[in-house]
Amino acid sequence: MNHPSTTPDIVLIGAGIMSATLGILVKQLMPDATIHIYERLNKVGAESSDAWNNAGTGHSAFCELNYTPPNEDGTINIDKALKIGSSFEISKQFWAFLAENEYIKSDAPFINDIDHMSIVWGQENVEFLKKRYAALTQYPLFDDMIYTEDKKLIESWIPLIMKGRDPNEILAVTRMEIGTDVNFGAITRGMVKHLETCDGVTLFLGNEIQDLTKQKDGKWEIEVKDLNTGIKNEVITPFVFIGAGGGSLPLLEKSDLEEGRGYGGFPVSGQWLRCDNPEVIQQHEAKVYGKAASGNPPMSVPHLDTRMMDGKRSLLFGPYAGFSTKFLKNGSYFDLPLSIELHNIWPMLSAGVKNLDLTKYLVQQVLQKKEDRFEMLQQFYPEAKIEHWEIAVAGQRVQIIKKDEEDGGVLKFGTEIVSDPDGSLACLLGASPGASTSVSIMIDVLETCFGQQMKSRDWKEKLKHMIPSYGQSLNEDAIYCKSVRSRTTEILHLA
Repeated sequence: MNHPSTTPDIVLIGAGIMSATLGILVKQLMPDATIHIYERLNKVGAESSDAWNNAGTGHSAFCELNYTPPNEDGTINIDKALKIGSSFEISKQFWAFLAENEYIKSDAPFINDIDHMSIVWGQENVEFLKKRYAALTQYPLFDDMIYTEDKKLIESWIPLIMKGRDPNEILAVTRMEIGTDVNFGAITRGMVKHLETCDGVTLFLGNEIQDLTKQKDGKWEIEVKDLNTGIKNEVITPFVFIGAGGGSLPLLEKSDLEEGRGYGGFPVSGQWLRCDNPEVIQQHEAKVYGKAASGNPPMSVPHLDTRMMDGKRSLLFGPYAGFSTKFLKNGSYFDLPLSIELHNIWPMLSAGVKNLDLTKYLVQQVLQKKEDRFEMLQQFYPEAKIEHWEIAVAGQRVQIIKKDEEDGGVLKFGTEIVSDPDGSLACLLGASPGASTSVSIMIDVLETCFGQQMKSRDWKEKLKHMIPSYGQSLNEDAIYCKSVRSRTTEILHLA
């Protein structure tokens, strides 16, 4: 049975943090717009946005050493760190706007202040961290960073990590007190809950997109199936955003968009060691990132994180990677094989051949026993007891494989927007840092698909109201940077 077609102005596919963020932005910029949000599951933010499916770090490049790789000449490349750090400040300003206007209401805070630290051991790694510190602290976003090799000071910061450690071990730590722990699931559900109170916004849970077809008039015809009733509906819209996490690639393929040809996906699953023992938890209050072992991929960076979930505190250690052919945690084992088509088979094969080390790493991770994972934890926390930790399954993410003229195909870490040249469709592919930079990514979507409106004074003023630093760099003016941070810190109760 089919229902008559509906014609919303905007269709958002996926009820995760990306669609929720874009929905809020659109409603502020175009108050009269009608919006449909379609989610395959019966819950909002239940995939990658869910708090237990990600590290909640609030990726700000304060502690993630993979964002500052060394150059061939020994200097440190900080370009990615500057970009991600700036993007996270934009997210915080937007979340402050939501909190200030009570668009998000919750009993427990969705963001908490928590120190971000990097720790390394061995002389070569200490020299790297020292260079990284010198490079980053030239910029206002990072000038509060502290560097030390003083073991007594480090022990006062992170006693759990220092107890039982070889006193002669060479190590160093950097610390940023302005770090945060973020419950992206709470933010997502808060935003969607607010959107449901807005005129013209409708949320459809348990609804799966079956097909997308571009019509001659430039609008998109979308076939939607209600998984609870089996009823299929037809939706006609001038703009579609595909923000379905790992499910975005199959939907992009359904659209037959020329710009989407050559894209493939490589799914990676994850696991944590999780501790809920109060005695252990109270000894550690920080997010501490180490350095990936030589030859290991960026996703392997080990970290011991304090997490605050709906007012409850716990510890996570990981990540431990795994392999599954699912594109979503609640997906199908046929996701990967069904995504392989003539246009992407060569890029995927080429990327696979060039990333045999990654395949080897994933195989090793899959074969690990809990005892093997525990050995990795003991490098961070020497006196850890295995009975205090249990394995928790994290989210599923899909790394981008992209067609490349020279190499055939390349595996990319990060996110990428694929769009129709006329701006009628935008699809977000990729993974980390994702949620932390969601606001900047959605502003990029608006600039790509609503370029003329973004140039208008009206939209600029509205964006400036939501994000005070919009159009300005926080990396150039230290006084302005501190002023913006002070405001968001106060509104979000981070100090």
